[in-house]
Amino acid sequence: MHIVTGAAGFIGSNLVRRLNEAGIDNILAVDDLTQGDKFRNLRDARIADYMDHREFRELIRRGAAGLRPTALYHQGACADTTESDGRFMMDVNYVFSKELLHWALGYEAPMVYASSASVYGGTPQCQEDPRCEAPLNVYAYSKLQFDRYVRRLPRPLPSTVVGLRYFNVYGPNETYKGKMASTIHQFANQIRATGATKLFDGTEGYGPGEQRRDFVYVGDVVDVNHHFATGALADGIYNCGTGVDRSFNDIARTLISQMGRGRIEYIPFPESLRGKYQSFTRSDITQLRKAGYTRSFATLEEGISRFLDATKEG
Repeated sequence: MHIVTGAAGFIGSNLVRRLNEAGIDNILAVDDLTQGDKFRNLRDARIADYMDHREFRELIRRGAAGLRPTALYHQGACADTTESDGRFMMDVNYVFSKELLHWALGYEAPMVYASSASVYGGTPQCQEDPRCEAPLNVYAYSKLQFDRYVRRLPRPLPSTVVGLRYFNVYGPNETYKGKMASTIHQFANQIRATGATKLFDGTEGYGPGEQRRDFVYVGDVVDVNHHFATGALADGIYNCGTGVDRSFNDIARTLISQMGRGRIEYIPFPESLRGKYQSFTRSDITQLRKAGYTRSFATLEEGISRFLDATKEG
């Protein structure tokens, strides 16, 4: 049984689709459908079963007799970077992840899990090195603590355990995320609704709209997950990004060009984000390449084109 947590979410649903494309439908989809509209991300998917994440967690705690994992794609998490309830965040993102890890190891099943580039905080050097890790919020801290736990496991491991530090992922199936959806998704919606996209004014030495991030298309993220889950035994925490930084102005101009309409407006930088905002990220993918992932990543222009085609807009 292939198990995908967060299966109705953005990356999780794209992973389920990728498995289906590979001819795999023996999939247990685990998620929380309190936000019921997320079902739309799975309505065309072929899965063997669906389970609420609370039920699944209780099953794991009891040993999950009869449920043998072929591979575990752990995407489920509280991904709201503005969430301030640290107890909740640590339980969902850290404690639950530890429970899943030991269950997967017990079956020697590969586990590929979602870490986050947010662990680097304001550090400009985004390398998989403890010296570069400086989280700015409790979400990033919860992700970093699980990475640290994985690093402390006795070696060698009996099966694959790989953490992927996602940079700014974008693509189809983000609609339900609201304010936490990618900048590309939000900018496209702004252009469709008002004809203008709103970018932050200058901050921390960056000019208006010139803050820079590593934007990675979800299809590439899914391919990296599948590479490690189905390949030779692997053990490590790897950046999952393009290795290229692009500005928010680049996004807006590309969207305007490809959609054939729109303009840019600059708005004041929110005081609530000062000291908590990553103005620059660029993944160092040296270790990812050394681990055997050799496929190229979509450029921003290619990814936006795929995004617009997939969402049948523009």
